[in-house]
Parts: sequence; C-alpha cells; structure tokens
Amino acid sequence: MPVMTASGMAELPLVGGHPALDLVNTVEPRLPAAGRHEHLAAPHDLLTWALRAHLVDGDEAAAVAGAWAASPAAAGRALTAVRQVREALSVALSALAAPPGPGVTGLVPELEYLSACWAAAAARSRLAPGAPGSASVRLLVGTSPALLIPDRVVHAAVELLCDTDLTSLRTCPVAEGGCGWVFLDRSRNRSRRWCTMADCGSHAKARRLTERRRAARSSYLSN
Repeated sequence: MPVMTASGMAELPLVGGHPALDLVNTVEPRLPAAGRHEHLAAPHDLLTWALRAHLVDGDEAAAVAGAWAASPAAAGRALTAVRQVREALSVALSALAAPPGPGVTGLVPELEYLSACWAAAAARSRLAPGAPGSASVRLLVGTSPALLIPDRVVHAAVELLCDTDLTSLRTCPVAEGGCGWVFLDRSRNRSRRWCTMADCGSHAKARRLTERRRAARSSYLSN
C-alpha cells in the first residue's frame, strides 16, 4: 500500500535537533492558546512525519499504513496516543526549563504517564542482532505495526529526557515574534535564538526594522 503524503507535512521544518523535539513542534504556536495549528491532524500526517523524522523506514511505514487501513480505529488510537505523549513531553520540558523550584515537583504526573507509555512500548519490543558482522545487539522498539509509531515516539521522548543535555534546550521567543518551537542549541557559542533565521528570525528582524523606520518618521514629522 503506498504511503500517503499529507498536505504541508512534507514541508514542515524539522529544527529541534531530536525527533522528540520535532514532535513537540508539530503544533504552532507552541502555546496553550486558541488558534493553534495542529500539524498532526490525521493519521497520514503522523505517518509522513514519522518517515521524515526517521522513526520508521519505508518498509515499516508500509506495514503501518496497511495495519491502519485494515483498522481505521487503530489509526485513530495511534494518533491520539502520539498527541498525548507530545503534550506530556511538552509540559515536562517546560518544567525542566524553568528555574529550580516547584516546577520539578510538578513533573511527576507527566513522568508517570511517559513511564507507563514506555512500559507498554517495552513489552512490544525485543532485542535483535546488530549489523551483519558486528558483535552487538540492538533494541528493536515496536513489534506491532499498528502501534509502531506511538512506541517509537515514546522511546524517543524517554531517550531525550534521560540521555540529552537539556541545558542546551531553547525556545523560539514568542514575545519577540517567534513561534515557541523548541530546539537544542548546538551552536559554537550557544547563541542560537530562533527556530530558524530564515523563518522567525528574519520575520522578527524585518519587524524591528519597520518599527525603527516608523519611529524615525514620527520623530521627523514632530520636529
């Protein structure tokens, strides 16, 4: 079965530096406000995103698409599960990014939820031989096609929280016209401020220029 391409999803920027952050960024602006745009609007959006984020390969995507075509209800459950993991992770990251204090205690419900999701995913995972010729094994997350993407998503979330230096976590500044997306700042001097300079950065720069010109014009007219 061919994999459907979602309108717009194929062009959605992946700027987080980690699949779990790119998942958080499938909503914009990334704020608890009305008018947010949901990029994961349907199961085929999720499948397209998972392919682009390298959570599944082509053969796995075809197996997922087949399972979802056979059971649209399973596709809907997978989409809901991924959105719920996304929101729990977003809350956890916001708390971790806040100054030390009550925010860390507030993490407990989200961490418990992600733990429960990972326990379920782990039950559908297994150890498999590594690459041919290597003396290693690998963890194969997800053995049920219908639940493969939710399982890979929660694995990515757990990996991010446990194995990533989150002191490099940044948020595209909404107060300055950014989108609120999150990303890992891996620049040499830790100075990255925008999800991308070509998008939010250039828009903010153009807006500041316009404001300066208006201020200069007003000052000139008042003299």
